[in-house]
Amino acid sequence: MAYSIALDGTTWRFPDLRDLMAKATPRRSGDELAGIAAESAVHRIAAQMALADAPLADFLSATFVPYETDDVTRLIVDGHDPAAFRPVAAMTVGEFREWLLSPLATAEALAALRPGLTPEMVAAVSKLMRVQDLVLVAAKVRVVTAFRNTIGLPGRLATRLQPNHPTDDSRGIAASLIDGLLLGAGDAVLGVNPATDGVQDYIRVVTLLDDIRTRLKVPTQTCCLGHVTTAIKAIEQGAPVDLVFQSIAGSEGANAGFGVSLALLAEARDAALSLGRGTAGRNVMYFETGQGAALSANAHHDVDQQTMEARAYAVARRFEPLLVNTVVGFIGPEYLYNGKEITRAGLEDHFCGKLLGLPMGVDVCYTNHCDADQDDMDALFLLLANAGVNFVITVPGADDVMLNYQSLSYHDALGAREITGRRRAPEFEAWLAEVGLGDGAGRLYPGAEPLAMRPALAALAHRLDAAE
Repeated sequence: MAYSIALDGTTWRFPDLRDLMAKATPRRSGDELAGIAAESAVHRIAAQMALADAPLADFLSATFVPYETDDVTRLIVDGHDPAAFRPVAAMTVGEFREWLLSPLATAEALAALRPGLTPEMVAAVSKLMRVQDLVLVAAKVRVVTAFRNTIGLPGRLATRLQPNHPTDDSRGIAASLIDGLLLGAGDAVLGVNPATDGVQDYIRVVTLLDDIRTRLKVPTQTCCLGHVTTAIKAIEQGAPVDLVFQSIAGSEGANAGFGVSLALLAEARDAALSLGRGTAGRNVMYFETGQGAALSANAHHDVDQQTMEARAYAVARRFEPLLVNTVVGFIGPEYLYNGKEITRAGLEDHFCGKLLGLPMGVDVCYTNHCDADQDDMDALFLLLANAGVNFVITVPGADDVMLNYQSLSYHDALGAREITGRRRAPEFEAWLAEVGLGDGAGRLYPGAEPLAMRPALAALAHRLDAAE
């Protein structure tokens, strides 16, 4: 179906929803790289006005990526719930925006609506929203998940503790991990990006993480972010795997580029569930996404990168994950050029993921050749905290020495907690008080000496010395 609108003496025509969505996207270097972006600001405004008048029901018959050749499209189409969609079925995209911003869109109403929304619908309405709108609506949405603690409760903000090391050195990982725990980080997950993807290295890293967690009795979960096939082999060898990680994207071709399929992800989830390691819940998957992934794999089908990102969330929600995070600035300026584009993209991703029912986190980050700096990260982090982000990623000094990019530090999380009043996962908060690091209300004691941790830390140091 074609769309058109007269604006400023010109009639702008768009042959289909795919083209209309691409032209309506706020300026994005990746869409310009793909040759599908609006040619001018007026062109973009015309597309946004035409998109506002488009019926939401049009998205149920539109073709973005062919059904016959793409399993993500089949997942979206076959999983759509017409009954859940009924309350908004007669709305245009613009009317849907007004409804989301109204008091009628309560947390309960948004939760009931989730199965009736497609990724393309939520991507469309996000293109009509200002930054404040994206924050306001996302703040209404609650998505709670659990494994060894509970993530996403109202007023809470969790952090992933990311103790990466350039050579996966056990002592280096342990030092960064202990540093983060002493600063109250790690309630989302203790998660290492391994430098290699061998099965034995994976088992060594995940065993180290589990050893530290159990010695210190930390109520959190661990993850070695190797490939999903490596995790399956490690589970088969008896490794202590809490969460299975995988990068995913919004088309079958892009997922093939990551070496995964929907069937393989289901196999991995079944393998993790078979271990029965969760004590508070059974959410065992951890997914990572990011705008531009499908374009970089040449599997974007001329769909704009933000809509393709939202389609990745359809994959994620199929597997009921504990955590999903967009690595918003990691892919570089070819896809998100500067701090403004990264900020906008991070809020869009969080909004779309939450609306589709995902426990969204964000790696607030940028690469060193991008036109962004730590002030941009501060601004995005504080916006996300007010938008109710489930978790963010933290590394020592905000500088990841293995992946060579800039993220948030453990101290950044402390500052955001003080500004916004966001507390940690309740089980983790109770543990901080138990070991003498916190006061039970979320505040860390300045200069605290966690006496309860000393015997376990001494035994850990002895174990690592003996292993050298």
